[in-house]
Amino acid sequence: MNKGLQTLIDRGFVKDCTDFDGLSDLMDREPVTFYCGVDPTGPSLHVGHIVPFFAMHHLQEAGNNPIALVGGGTGLIGDPSGKTEMRKILSEDAIKANVGNIMKQLGKIVDFSDEPAPGCGKARMMNNADWLVDLNYIKFLREVGVYFSVNRMLTFEGVKQRLERGLSFIEFNYQLLQSYDYKMLNDLAGCRLQIGGADQWGNIVAGIDLIQRMGGEQCYGLTFNLIMRADGKKMGKSEKGAVFLSPELYSPYDFYQYWRNVADADAVRFMKLFTFMSLDEIAEYEDPKRNINDAKARLAYEVTRIIHGQEEAEKAESAAKKLFGGGAAADRDGIPSVSIPKADLDNGMGILELYTRSGLTASNGDARRLVTQGGAEVNGNKITDPKMVLSTADLDEHGEFLLKAGKKRYMRVIPE
Repeated sequence: MNKGLQTLIDRGFVKDCTDFDGLSDLMDREPVTFYCGVDPTGPSLHVGHIVPFFAMHHLQEAGNNPIALVGGGTGLIGDPSGKTEMRKILSEDAIKANVGNIMKQLGKIVDFSDEPAPGCGKARMMNNADWLVDLNYIKFLREVGVYFSVNRMLTFEGVKQRLERGLSFIEFNYQLLQSYDYKMLNDLAGCRLQIGGADQWGNIVAGIDLIQRMGGEQCYGLTFNLIMRADGKKMGKSEKGAVFLSPELYSPYDFYQYWRNVADADAVRFMKLFTFMSLDEIAEYEDPKRNINDAKARLAYEVTRIIHGQEEAEKAESAAKKLFGGGAAADRDGIPSVSIPKADLDNGMGILELYTRSGLTASNGDARRLVTQGGAEVNGNKITDPKMVLSTADLDEHGEFLLKAGKKRYMRVIPE
């Protein structure tokens, strides 16, 4: 097996391939240009999006040439695969803004520099808006649509699931457009491989088929396992919702804590998928004599460093160690904060409202349950009375409130 492919297999990425032997032989003969696409349907990627791009990193290190395809065109429609309902259609300006954000985030995982490290392939970003937005629809139907069988499209699992709830015609076109992306990348850049999540199998196979039907060369598809947590829940979900890469939507401290709090059974597995650590180094954490918390702390630090940089990773690590070591007041730089007008606190604010406005609880009802169940602390003091009122007179020596919800969630409330 080709070394790059074997790395992905050993790290737990691979679900299926259209032709393992053929792809391995091709990669042994020459560097392969390959791509993975992502639609800019939001201002930020979240953790659930990034598995294929970590795989892209490893394939680049093996000498292959990645293309990160941002779907400025397909994002105007939305992929129905794995979705229970139609996406909200965004404006073109919103799509463009999202594209810019996503390009920056992907640059944390894949090296898009002009001079990558020795032995690494040359990566680039492309945008399918360049060939889709001004596409002539009649010409497209005649040259591309003629090769697609509606009967076959209806057999793909993602389409079948949506048919039960309703599938719009605009979404039904998505597979044609993604297939056309593969054809264009093959023509423009010699792309021979598409990678993606297991839910993209139907779209990838359709693209390979289109290239062959239009007289192109043999191409390949490689899909990755959809990552689930040990508790059976989707990867990238937290108490606060999706774990976004944007620090504005999900603070670096909360991001660090998300990884620090993964289940014991997930720690080493996620090291293989979401860090650049070597397998030999990761193996040291598989020793049953070693404290599993060492692995979880290392995982949290490494992923935070990749996504948010070394400084933010060190701040989050330091803040977490001091918070959970009982020295919360000593170092607060890495703890997320929220500002509340000082005037709102001068006359007193109920503890339930304070927790809700801090974002630690979704509503006053949630805050009440937190307090009555013994999970609320303010400035290190447990709160048991849901009718308690706090004011600026109760601020700590830093002129803040340090709120705690449950065992590991903190928020600084800063009057302004």
